[in-house]
Amino acid sequence: MTFTPRPRPEAFNPARELAVRVLLRVLAGESFAAPALDAALQKAHLPGRDAGLATHIVYGTLRHFPSLDTALSPMLTGDTHPKVRTLLLAGAFEKLYLDTPPHAVVSEYVNLARGARLAPPGLVNAVLRRIEAPAPSQVTRTELPGWLAETYRAAYGAQAEAVFADLLTPQPLWLSVSEAGFRSLEAEGSRLNPGPQGTDRVELSRPLRETEAFTRGWAQPINPASLACVDALGEVQGERVLDLAGGAGIKAAMLAARGAQVTSVDLLPHKHEQARANLGRLGLQAEFLTHDLTQPVNLPPAAHVLLDAPCTGSGTLRSHPEIKLRLTPHAVAAAAALQAQMLPHAAALVAPGGTLVYSVCSVTPQEGPEVIAGFLAGHPEFEAEAVPEVEVPHVPAGDGLLTVPEGGIDGFFIARLRRRADSSIG
Repeated sequence: MTFTPRPRPEAFNPARELAVRVLLRVLAGESFAAPALDAALQKAHLPGRDAGLATHIVYGTLRHFPSLDTALSPMLTGDTHPKVRTLLLAGAFEKLYLDTPPHAVVSEYVNLARGARLAPPGLVNAVLRRIEAPAPSQVTRTELPGWLAETYRAAYGAQAEAVFADLLTPQPLWLSVSEAGFRSLEAEGSRLNPGPQGTDRVELSRPLRETEAFTRGWAQPINPASLACVDALGEVQGERVLDLAGGAGIKAAMLAARGAQVTSVDLLPHKHEQARANLGRLGLQAEFLTHDLTQPVNLPPAAHVLLDAPCTGSGTLRSHPEIKLRLTPHAVAAAAALQAQMLPHAAALVAPGGTLVYSVCSVTPQEGPEVIAGFLAGHPEFEAEAVPEVEVPHVPAGDGLLTVPEGGIDGFFIARLRRRADSSIG
């Protein structure tokens, strides 16, 4: 018998395999897109163009998932393996939204299905040849679940349609940079455009971690809406500031850069480690306390307290599009209940005459205006006042405001409360 070796499968772009494997993890709920993609790209060492393609596929597939799923579902059975469905979602995104030539999409994904053993090549060929964009509908216009689209419409009114369109565009890079960082980035060929809150919208000439500005601590990624929460505290030079639910310490870093003496409080010790590492990179310092903010906090009162509370993240769908695939009204209610537990303990740390800023990167009324209204109803020693220094576009929202998630800006609710000077603590 003559042995005939199997023909080698046609080559495929490794960026597409990486994208499909990252999407598999994200759609299974195992990870968020940003850390999964970042880890995969660091391990793969793809050329810049291929890394960009993988990024476009991952985020584009998630942003357009409702329409892609609508188009694919009639062509697949309910027991289609997740690997098969995910590969077809990515291929459909490229064909329908990325403007890759249809014949190239079919060829690439058939080769990927065969070479990486992700799906039956014949099925991939048949589906991607036939797939067409679904008929226009509310789903294709918003790419959101109906209840979440209505939440956005209630929040932004006539601006909502523009917001829906903008949430489907790639997230720009916003940096807070020093003068040295600005000069260094320009010298490396990056382009910087001034943005609100003192940020710059940056088109990098190389990966951020490889820039001199980042490695030497001259640049910090932060969305302008997030920086508006810091600016809402007002002047903090030389002041003691409590950064509650501080997470990875980005706002703590911005406060320290403004000359504040910062104590950052969070439930998770590993968040403190991330914050320390970032502060060290920036040449800044802060103190850290691990504590559950649903319980009273044993710290001296401060004149400036920021509670950037854990939330659903519904205002960050451009950079975290997977959130819209997981979020439910029940999750919103649970987040609002947690925030309502934390806020009184944050307020107890505000010195008489001091300021409390409450913020969430969510556009739902339950997590923003309703939490603040409920708190003020039971705490007459506090009153709401106008939020200062807000350069990002925003609309009124109860006793605070909502930033408008358009032009690369996230949707944040921000409220500023003042404790009466004659009120007592205890």
